[in-house]
Amino acid sequence: MAPLARSPSSALLLALLLVAAGCGRCGFQPEPGVKVVVPAMPTTLDWSYSDPINWANYPVMLATQRGLTTLAPDHSVRPGLAARWERSVNDSGQEVYTFHLREDVRWSDGTTPLTAQDFVLGWHRALQGRERGEMADLAGAEEVLALQERRAPAEQVQAALARTGVEAMDVHTLRVTLSRPRGYFLSRLANVYLFFPVPSAVLAGRSEEGIRDYFDRPRDGHPLALGPYRVETWDRAGERVRLVHNPHSAFPPPLGPGEQVVPVLTLLKSEVGPALYERERVDFVFVDSALALQGKPPADLQREPLLSTYFLAFNTERAPLDRPEVRRAISQAIDREALMKGLLPRARPGNELLPPELPGAATPEEAARLPDFAPERAREVLAGVPGLERPLRLVYRAGDSFVPETAIAERLVAQLARVGIQVTLDARSDYSAEVARRTPAGPRAYDLYLRRLGADYAHPNTFFTLFERNGLHQTGWETQRGGEPMARFESLLDQADAEADIARARVLYSQAQTLLLDEMAVIAPLYHPDRYFRVRSFLHGVDVDPFNFLSLRDLRRAGPSTEAR
Repeated sequence: MAPLARSPSSALLLALLLVAAGCGRCGFQPEPGVKVVVPAMPTTLDWSYSDPINWANYPVMLATQRGLTTLAPDHSVRPGLAARWERSVNDSGQEVYTFHLREDVRWSDGTTPLTAQDFVLGWHRALQGRERGEMADLAGAEEVLALQERRAPAEQVQAALARTGVEAMDVHTLRVTLSRPRGYFLSRLANVYLFFPVPSAVLAGRSEEGIRDYFDRPRDGHPLALGPYRVETWDRAGERVRLVHNPHSAFPPPLGPGEQVVPVLTLLKSEVGPALYERERVDFVFVDSALALQGKPPADLQREPLLSTYFLAFNTERAPLDRPEVRRAISQAIDREALMKGLLPRARPGNELLPPELPGAATPEEAARLPDFAPERAREVLAGVPGLERPLRLVYRAGDSFVPETAIAERLVAQLARVGIQVTLDARSDYSAEVARRTPAGPRAYDLYLRRLGADYAHPNTFFTLFERNGLHQTGWETQRGGEPMARFESLLDQADAEADIARARVLYSQAQTLLLDEMAVIAPLYHPDRYFRVRSFLHGVDVDPFNFLSLRDLRRAGPSTEAR
């Protein structure tokens, strides 16, 4: 039987009453330490095996683990678990990295050292996990993936794994061979947790089922950690993860005068996070409603500019949008400054796919040559175009978000009407399925859709993969002009990804961006989103990173620890 519907006001009243009463086992009972409200609980603690819904796992993984590299505030690559490395290209044209691990790193039991074998076991498991395709750059990975695809015997898969390009040369030396040069590889190592090591000395000899149990049932100080925190408990029913300080971490938070380590940190999921924050029951909460960001901002509101782009995409296979000049003119009809004005405390309108803060992004001069607001030119091109007499259907996600999607969609309708284009709006709870849905004639059913794209690592490659032939762009542009523009686009990316010189790579990425946004006008970028959150003034170092993940690596507090609340 379906539950009885409640009005929004009665539901909110009930939620506040539960909060005020402590709410028993619903996640708000008194508990010492700092409390952070997160949008979702992790789906796994097994960072090698991972999960396609990986974004929910990142706050815990980043707080408890580390990669071979790290990223500086300017997104440049710095040493992490590797103290240094050398890069070379072998006679077969494969890129080879030799990583020299730090010898002072211990797992959170204080006695187990980090070894090169920890990466070998972790990466071999990642090649068999739920996101194994992410490891495809490793030499030999394609063979492993193909064997698993055809369900080859386990011994064949294990033999192929032994031939992949990850080798322990000695205890503290790791050699990694890529199938071909990949300039983004070091950036991926810093943030993509599939590449983090596992405690091989603890896991050796365990069955795969035993390893899963090790990660899924935290107990007795396990699973071991390298970061400033380790997982003590994972309460799935209560939707909370309790982290405790790891005194053996080689990466302690940078304590300043009067600052202390936070000994206990609880991540919890709650539909009434803002109400809990107002009642001082929690210490951090995302502001995930664009409506809540309007009006006078609270004094503790903070903003993180994301490496992210929100864009309008075109169905290039459906008339009248099957013509690049029509798509380009629509992009020129959009006044991005007016589109975002007043919707958020601050906004970063932009006509480029790559955010300006991203290493390798286009120069201001190159960005100025991309399609931007030129209404007279747009009217001239669009006048009398066959097919524009029918309304175009714009699809976007239904529901609240830190991106003001509904307001942007409504303003786009008004702006495009000024150049003679009628647009109807379709907010969808089944957004992904609707964007992918095809008509009986073959092309996808939508005309336009809105989407946010965020970086997974600090490199241009992460923005372009969506638009490659096998990417999930759903625009159909791989069919345009017999596929020649797509082939040229992928060739530019392949050259840029293989280019060790950053300046030369940037030029190639800029050319790829121009092909995508101007020559073929597949999408029209609108703005670069920011993430807003509220945090107590006594907490320092808790932040949202540019990849839209909660960052707790440098967490510390001013003054004494919090009491149970």
